Amino acid sequence: MSYRHRATKPSSVLWMLIVLGNVALIVASAGVLAVVAFGSILTVAVAAVGGALLLRRGAATQPMSLPVAARRRA
Repeated sequence: MSYRHRATKPSSVLWMLIVLGNVALIVASAGVLAVVAFGSILTVAVAAVGGALLLRRGAATQPMSLPVAARRRA
């Protein structure tokens, strides 16, 4: 049953080539401008989600520090 372990790497490379071919066909049929517009919308959406997650994680891990007023003796 060890033949499956040896066949995983070529299989993944084959699937990557299939995905690359599908992307090339989509670009050819939809047009380059439509693909660029979709890519830019996707990039903005990923950046917004990533920024929101970073802000949420940063607020949860760092405690809020308040300035302490200095006391003076008269």
